[in-house]
Amino acid sequence: MRVAIIGGGAAGFFLAIQLKTMQPDAEICILERQHRVLAKVEISGGGRCNCTNSFAEVTDLAQVYPRGARLLKRLFRQFDHHDMMGWLEEHGVPLVVQEDQCVFPEAQDSHAIIDCFLRECRRLGVKIRTGVDGFAEVFGNEDKGERNGKECGCAYDVVVITTGGMKGASLPAWLREQLTIEPPLPSLFTFKINDPELCALMGTVVENASASIPGTKWRTQGPLLITHWGMSGPSILKLSSHAARHLAECNYRSPLSVNWTGEGNTERVRETLLGIIADYPQRQVQSIRPFDLPRRLWEYILAKMSLHADARWAELGKKNLNKLTELLTNDTYQIAARGTNKEEFVTCGGVSLKCVDSNTLKLKASTRPALFFAGEVLDVDGVTGGFNFQAAWTTAYAVAKGIANEYDSTNEL
Repeated sequence: MRVAIIGGGAAGFFLAIQLKTMQPDAEICILERQHRVLAKVEISGGGRCNCTNSFAEVTDLAQVYPRGARLLKRLFRQFDHHDMMGWLEEHGVPLVVQEDQCVFPEAQDSHAIIDCFLRECRRLGVKIRTGVDGFAEVFGNEDKGERNGKECGCAYDVVVITTGGMKGASLPAWLREQLTIEPPLPSLFTFKINDPELCALMGTVVENASASIPGTKWRTQGPLLITHWGMSGPSILKLSSHAARHLAECNYRSPLSVNWTGEGNTERVRETLLGIIADYPQRQVQSIRPFDLPRRLWEYILAKMSLHADARWAELGKKNLNKLTELLTNDTYQIAARGTNKEEFVTCGGVSLKCVDSNTLKLKASTRPALFFAGEVLDVDGVTGGFNFQAAWTTAYAVAKGIANEYDSTNEL
């Protein structure tokens, strides 16, 4: 069995290793267009590689996978985060679980995983070719009128497409015509907000804020970072992921609501403020920061409601109490655009899950060679926190197992 894996990223490498382990006689070749492999693994997590998540705080996969949760729930029965963590540990990559449940190599260096994958490929005899157009190599050159495996005399029995974040856009035109492609759109991006006073607070972090798009069901909670262009941090990135298509339809212009307190009950926020008034009536408002808000943010909120910083808590009055409660729990902004930082490389969209078998991720339409898909080329994506890498590991394993099982039963594909 000859297998070509188009795409030398996380899913492609892990798939090659798993399949070669299951089928030692298989000839497996990874074909990567760039001259470097595992590029996203190298830069993820600031070079530390947030390789998965403990899932300890996840009660429903839909919380962390805006698209593909149902498929992954099925595939996690084959291979989940416990399996991945165990595999890495067994192959010489000790791991640490942070307080936020993100999992990193103990070395805090993505090369711990890269070196592991390369070492395993060498040991198993997986071939790696870089600077190669995998589609032209496998299917022929469209410019020369070669449209499919038969026309170009494809020498592979199986082809797996793991081209990552480019999604369906990277597929040859003839193949795109046979597939349903969900339009690829940016996901996991920051928000640009044209508010000079807010942006002057750059570097300020609120550890337990919540963010939402008014008029929608999307609401996320977690650390929020104020930047020189607007807002970032896990709560914003999660929101951008869940609302990716909605925000694209709005041309990335939308109202945004922020609850700075982390408290979901507005009345309890009001009671907290009333408690401060009762206990410290003569203290200056600026001197007591409710909910441990950062000093600069608290001063910004007071200025936003035109309340003099020297004012006493006893002087707040009902009108200002209501206004302060509203600002703390429903501070509204206008998203002017999405952030375009280079590290924001996750996209939603790709090959529709309706096109593939839900157990093996094999293309339902009959083709020769047999076609499979794994990783982000599928319409599967997660929020920040190691979830996208876990989707890559899980789908890669499912494909490897599907190929191995089918080859065992028929001795051909």
